[in-house]
Amino acid sequence: MEKASSSSSSSSSPRSITSTNTQLVDLFADIALEVDQRAKDVILSKEEEDGPLCFFDVLADYYVNVSERGKDILDLMVQLWSQSFASHIFSLLFHKWLFEVEVENQEILLRYSSALVQGATNVFWIDIQTNTRRFQTLFRYLLEEVALEPIRLKKIPIQAQRELYLLISRFIFFYNSVDKLDSFLRNFPEFPNAFLVGGAGDFLVIELTDQLQKLKVEPVLLHYLSQMKVLQGMELRMTTSTRLKACLYSFTSPGGPMYPTRAVRHAAWDALDSLFPVGRYPRHLISLFFRLLYPWYWPSSCWNFVVSCIKANVVLVTMRRHTKGTLPTLVLLSMENIKFRFEEDPTE
Repeated sequence: MEKASSSSSSSSSPRSITSTNTQLVDLFADIALEVDQRAKDVILSKEEEDGPLCFFDVLADYYVNVSERGKDILDLMVQLWSQSFASHIFSLLFHKWLFEVEVENQEILLRYSSALVQGATNVFWIDIQTNTRRFQTLFRYLLEEVALEPIRLKKIPIQAQRELYLLISRFIFFYNSVDKLDSFLRNFPEFPNAFLVGGAGDFLVIELTDQLQKLKVEPVLLHYLSQMKVLQGMELRMTTSTRLKACLYSFTSPGGPMYPTRAVRHAAWDALDSLFPVGRYPRHLISLFFRLLYPWYWPSSCWNFVVSCIKANVVLVTMRRHTKGTLPTLVLLSMENIKFRFEEDPTE
């Protein structure tokens, strides 16, 4: 009988784990839903209505104002740390509680801080995979109310502070917060390996290059590449600068390992030329030379060049009608619009 009961309990254990994980997934989906517009009008004032309001936004404020009501849920979260969506839920419900309510036990604080960073990373990647900004309020809170507020930031251990800054570095372009970039870099914490890596800008660029290599959603990748120009003029070490250049250059050629689409290649060329103007034309000539080594690309490349010329001439005619610019100036602008498009392979 003992053997039978033992085997029965062991066989039901995987089912129990699966059931728990399913319930956590359902809970995560529920708190990530948007609040009805009528309820949103009651909760928020007109000045605060700058985006979608989700249930986790309301609950996060609730657990700060009535902190004792969240104790039972926190205890349950600790028991479910091994479940995949536990950190997701914790980061959504208790990201404000962690910084606005006193937690005396440093060991528990470190555990909560690590769970916050892990959960926030996971939910931000959900936004990237779906190309949405559902969890933008969480990111903005971590950036504007924590990373840029030293008093709140110092409530978590130094290791958690560093992990939080690296997390924000990876997603600051995605959530359109480049206007806070200067303040973010000024508040960057010190890292023990800074003498090897460099300053705050080096850490930011390293995280961004790693992020670019992982992106597989074309609109998101284009969004990142379009914002890379804000790095222009930033002081970087030679190794970091070379790393950034190599990363961008990997998106300028068709085929492996990145297999970029034509739109991505154009965006990568634009970012590369903007950040590294020295050697711009030799780079394009070298790229053109290697294109000529593949004759099967010639017809499509010529067709793309003709289309680009036609579009440039249309722009030229339109500008001549609506501006009083001289013809040489308009021709230069028109040729700039072509920008060596012949060297680009239009295959996807």
